[in-house]
Amino acid sequence: MNILFFAVFVLFTLLILRLGIVQIVNGNDYLKEVERTENVKANNGSPPRGKIYDRYRNVIVDNVPMNAITYTRTQSTKPDEMLKVARKLAQLIKMNTEKITDRDRQDYWLLTHPEEAEKLVSKEEIKRLEDNKDLTKDEVNKNIYQMQLDRITEENIQSFNKAELEVLAIFREFNTGYALSPQIIKNEGVTTEEMARVSENLAKMPGVNVTTDWKRTYAVGDTLRSILGKVSSSKEGLPSELVNSYTAKGYALNDRVGTSYVESQYEDVLKGQKEEIEYITKKGSVLEEQLVKEGHSGKDVVLTVDMKLQKEVEKIVEEELGKQVAKYWESPFLDRAFVVMMDPHTGEIMSMVGKRYTENTDGQKEMQDYALGTFTSAYEAGSAVKGATVLTGYMTGKLSIGETQFDAPMNIGGEKKSSWFNASQGSKYLNDIQALEISSNVYMFKTALKIANASTSHNQPTVRYDEKAFEIMRNHYSQFGLGVNTGIDLPGETYGLKGPERKPGLLLDLAIGQYDLYTPMQLAQYVSAIANGGYRIEPHIMKEIRDPNRSENRIGPIVYENKPKVLNRINVSQRELQQVQNGFYQVAHGSRGTARDQFRNASYNAAAKSGTAEKYIGEVLTYNTTLIGYAPFDNPEIAYSVVVPWSHLNKDPIVNKTIAKRIMDKYFELKKEAEEKGLLDTSIEGEVRTMDNEDVETNEATE
Repeated sequence: MNILFFAVFVLFTLLILRLGIVQIVNGNDYLKEVERTENVKANNGSPPRGKIYDRYRNVIVDNVPMNAITYTRTQSTKPDEMLKVARKLAQLIKMNTEKITDRDRQDYWLLTHPEEAEKLVSKEEIKRLEDNKDLTKDEVNKNIYQMQLDRITEENIQSFNKAELEVLAIFREFNTGYALSPQIIKNEGVTTEEMARVSENLAKMPGVNVTTDWKRTYAVGDTLRSILGKVSSSKEGLPSELVNSYTAKGYALNDRVGTSYVESQYEDVLKGQKEEIEYITKKGSVLEEQLVKEGHSGKDVVLTVDMKLQKEVEKIVEEELGKQVAKYWESPFLDRAFVVMMDPHTGEIMSMVGKRYTENTDGQKEMQDYALGTFTSAYEAGSAVKGATVLTGYMTGKLSIGETQFDAPMNIGGEKKSSWFNASQGSKYLNDIQALEISSNVYMFKTALKIANASTSHNQPTVRYDEKAFEIMRNHYSQFGLGVNTGIDLPGETYGLKGPERKPGLLLDLAIGQYDLYTPMQLAQYVSAIANGGYRIEPHIMKEIRDPNRSENRIGPIVYENKPKVLNRINVSQRELQQVQNGFYQVAHGSRGTARDQFRNASYNAAAKSGTAEKYIGEVLTYNTTLIGYAPFDNPEIAYSVVVPWSHLNKDPIVNKTIAKRIMDKYFELKKEAEEKGLLDTSIEGEVRTMDNEDVETNEATE
């Protein structure tokens, strides 16, 4: 008994000593652990993107508010708690179940059938995994879970009724967001009744909330839609190929971002700022929350485009392209046409139009917007480049102002080369202006041969030839923007295409625009450089960036103004440049000008240069037709390029010239109307304007 009492005494002494250590020595540490909290910051809300305006401050892309239901889970929220909330919410709203995958069904079946799920893996299999020293505890659990997934039958995952599938669809959305970050559960078709029912039961559904979301709306329908770009939905979230770069900037996986063109190019500007909240948590539970930074909508972008002009030019291209396509016996390959109109002094894009026929699901042809093709696709431009050829002759010292050359067929390497017209009609001796007026091929051939230091005589093959002439001509062409990046502020621009071979005959083709390929945007930049006195101006579609609007009829102050950017000055004298300008003037006004029928009686003083290029599609010879120009001649304010690939086979159409004439007529007509209405007056800073009713098309279709 004494030994027993002594043992009890020793045990009580040890217990008292241990309690003393816990309370006295380590008491403060344990108390801090119990009271320890964490401060966690999170971005909340769904701020609307900035608006997009045209150059006259007409809203062309806006946001429409929409009801939304969200769910925010804490760091300690358990799956069974989320499932309980999902079941309550499913009784209050209708949920789309089309996006449920087989894996979603498997996970949900395991969660809702725990006893059956446990039987899918035997105790012996679990013990073997636990006895494997190469596996960690987490790896053991993952292997067990995977074995359960593999053993779920098709009958199991197809056993859910409609009500259970709606719960699954909601539960699926609960799991897609981050902890403490609201996840949109439903924002499409949320009715007023659903909002009311959910609002009344918020206290019974921890984490659920009702809010206002937004979607993009387009005031002008499909006009310029391919350039305006797209925005991902909350379901799509971040593009998979850009997840890392966006998350590094603080984006959440389910954030909506611009995925193409203007919306993508100016994502950093258009995106809204979410409100930043600091949560004070204890063991994953939220004790308190504080607003750190208020959210706001994105900044507004003002484009250089005149949307009324854009709509009219699109209409003209559609009409003329449709007429020519209908003549399938003349134009069996024709399916597209392009127009670029820009201010030659500032580089502001006034209109960029591309139209293309494609087959729909029924196999029927339908016309679609292809404005992005103005800088992402390239074609042989034909004689439109001859102004650059003449100027290259001047710059290399191989051609002098007013120099005459004899226009007659040539034999280059056994291949006959001649002008498109019958040189016997009128004088065969042409100067530089006349060569541009009637588009003499031979004049350009001989200029190119001089640049190549080649020697040749009438009807005889070339004797000597310098292959560096290709680089010499291309380097000089690039001063105008031909064959190089124009600098347009949109992604995906192509440089065009340079022919790979180096033969004398191909050098001559290069000189008349039938070898290298150029984009309609490059042609517009090239003719603008000739119009403005020799400056290659960077084209751009963004005019201004402004703070979010503060009232219904005003936009915010300017944050950034996109000023004209000169990329380079063409290395020619004003006298040399004037020769080419005069040649372009004669094209539109001369007695033998190739565009005189369209422009000589126009109300404005025009300059132009037409082009036709041979193009083989398979073994069939077809032609590209182009036209570039500007007006007024003495004080240019608008320059343009028209490109119609594969426009015809034999009979030469004037679809390129008709389009050019109509768009220029429309430009000056709309300018006069705008002046009469005072719409060109920008003195009232920040005033928001509304296009005429007949010009507005509402399109609230989601992305």
